[in-house]
Amino acid sequence: MNEEIRIGVYVCHCGKNIAAVVDTSAVADFASSLNDVVVARENTYCCAETGQAQIRDDIKEHNLNRVVVASCSPKLHEPTFRRTVTEAGLNPYLMEMVNIREHCSWVHMREHDAATKKAMDLVKMGVAKARLLQPLSDREVPTTKNALVIGGGIAGLQAASDIANAGHHVYLVEKSPTLGGKVAQLSGVSSGYQSPECLLIPRMTEAMTHPNIEVFTNAEVKSVDGYIGNFKVKIIKHPGYVKESCILCGECSAVCPVEVANEFNAGMDFRKAVYLPFDQATPSTYVVDMDHCTRCGLCVESCPVDAIDLEEGEEEFELEVGSIIVATGFESFDPQNKPKYSYSQFKNVITSLQLERMLDPEGPTDGKPLRPSDGRKPTKIAFIQCVGSREEDGNQYCSKICCMSTIKQAKILKSLFPEADITVYYRDIRIPRREFEEMYREVREAGVLFVRGTIKDVSETEDNNLLISVYSDTLNDLIVQDVEMVILAVGLEHCKDGDLIKGIVKIPTSPDGFFMEAHPKLKPIDTVIDGVYLAGACLSPKDIPESVAQASGAAAKVCGLFSKDRLKLDGIISKVDTDVCIGCGICIKQCPFHAIMEDEIEGEKKARVVEAACKGCGVCAGACPTGAIEALSFTTEQLHAQIDAALEENPGEKIIAFCCNWCSYAGADFAGVSRLQYPTNVRIIRTMCSGRLSKDIILYAFEKGAGMVLVSGCHPPGDCHYVSGNYRCEERVNSLMKTLPKKGIDTKRLRLEWISAAEGVVFQRVTKEMANQLKDLKG
Repeated sequence: MNEEIRIGVYVCHCGKNIAAVVDTSAVADFASSLNDVVVARENTYCCAETGQAQIRDDIKEHNLNRVVVASCSPKLHEPTFRRTVTEAGLNPYLMEMVNIREHCSWVHMREHDAATKKAMDLVKMGVAKARLLQPLSDREVPTTKNALVIGGGIAGLQAASDIANAGHHVYLVEKSPTLGGKVAQLSGVSSGYQSPECLLIPRMTEAMTHPNIEVFTNAEVKSVDGYIGNFKVKIIKHPGYVKESCILCGECSAVCPVEVANEFNAGMDFRKAVYLPFDQATPSTYVVDMDHCTRCGLCVESCPVDAIDLEEGEEEFELEVGSIIVATGFESFDPQNKPKYSYSQFKNVITSLQLERMLDPEGPTDGKPLRPSDGRKPTKIAFIQCVGSREEDGNQYCSKICCMSTIKQAKILKSLFPEADITVYYRDIRIPRREFEEMYREVREAGVLFVRGTIKDVSETEDNNLLISVYSDTLNDLIVQDVEMVILAVGLEHCKDGDLIKGIVKIPTSPDGFFMEAHPKLKPIDTVIDGVYLAGACLSPKDIPESVAQASGAAAKVCGLFSKDRLKLDGIISKVDTDVCIGCGICIKQCPFHAIMEDEIEGEKKARVVEAACKGCGVCAGACPTGAIEALSFTTEQLHAQIDAALEENPGEKIIAFCCNWCSYAGADFAGVSRLQYPTNVRIIRTMCSGRLSKDIILYAFEKGAGMVLVSGCHPPGDCHYVSGNYRCEERVNSLMKTLPKKGIDTKRLRLEWISAAEGVVFQRVTKEMANQLKDLKG
């Protein structure tokens, strides 16, 4: 390479986020002293238009051909600064970001001098890599203008409708036999107590009849491969054993001898093994529950139109889609996990969902909320809030809808039973919607008593009444109330299928189990997987209006994506040097995407990368025994340069942390966002995948004197965004553990850890442990 390297370095204050801890002026001065740095500046906000303009102007004025921006995480603003340098005529891949916010100022808030020194090291590492950056070209691929929506609840229905009405084909996959989700179980919605059928029936009917929507109920996603604009999806449609010719006569259910608890009515009555999920179920057919069916054949014999086939099998479909929306919803908290509430122990302790079903005119009690034990009208009723929410030993988050649900239900009960004494025991009343504030005032004026306190116990009297023991915050004393019925306002939990979807689509989840957005403020419905979006309560607890709004937002993202016939994919792929390749085929075996093929060049076998299929993980580069394959933008030379820069001073005091882009690097970001403090001697080097690391790269860090080396990536099995990259990494580290003693290196100095994007606290713990262990090793 004969060009003169001319680097510009830009150190961001990020307001006070960085500058309050790091001496940004000193960092900029230090950067100006580095070889090949032509200009080094500090800026209050590099991402602001003035900051970007300064970068563009300097590129032209100083003929810069490399740019280093020291600011926040590249997972946030890398696209911003790539676009900035492109506008100035520079190749976007000649820009390198250095994270001195999440990985420095936010995690060393009480160690200003050490944080400043670390920021200098990080900038030096960024400049070292920037010197070796090469211009890359984006790839263009055709866009498949079909969308997949996973989940047929209110959010999934809204998203599918919006996309279909924009003229694009939608595959809507729902695991249940019917569309509608949890909203179908409600007796009424909103402060005006609107019937849920008014919301659902038009949307369910539209989904079944819209020419651009193809519905798969009783179906699950089996696998997802590919990339934005070009996903290949396999789904399994489970048999319902009843054909579309079903006329809803109910003869099959009438003769069925099996009764099981009715999940739609929250277990408050029974259904048959062949049943209609609910009166407005869509598709409108009976289904057979094979988990309980005895195959007696009575339903087959009784069906007047021969619509039942107990031998029906599964079907598998392969779909090609350009984008995916995950709208898998939530689960209601099971209060049996909290024994103090005595749920299921006493009949007159019910959940808010069970009360919803009782209030439904088509529910198990025909709309009459009577005591389950004896069918009497209750005269003393108590609600207990935050069951399964905001608990130190359970779900610590607020479920958001419980207070509004209780206020709605209390108003209805007061209108049905004006003389009833109704008490609401709460921690805090939280009402995020203005229309419920008026209802809150109305129910208090109607005589509903709100008592702030902590529930200690729920017990039963001889006449099936209930005694609630509660510590009153107002009275600062323990009080006991005798009531006839208790309603537990249960919170929301992540969908049971969340782990399955997480493994298939590779979306990270937060510690509470809900899916994680790419950024809580700037990308609230995006995921870390380009082209995959979130909608509704699968992301966090939310009510119907917010779920619908988010679904429309996700649909708008998809439609924006589909507005282009071709999409640009980044140029970060692997490349083979055929002069060095020996045709061993190891890369072909280890590539998780079958993106490497064998070619014959002048009679010799050589590897060739299929660029359109390559994901840029670098697993092949980490496996190549001759170094013939390089992962562009994460080459061996660039990684070595970062190691050299990090360990130039006091190498034995430092921990080199190799972090995969999607999980552990994001986990370190999350530690920063959470302000989790950890030792200042950690130097993070980003790779696209832990599988990019070869044994030689790890050994190089030790050869340069690193005190400790951390190799970190996504949790196996299933979390790796590159399918098996973490396994390849684990194989290499395990092999290296056998080699280290032969080289005089203590195996305690190398650590492999799986850290997810949500596990900032794990990153903090691991780095603290390693820092302490390093002290012990040094004696």
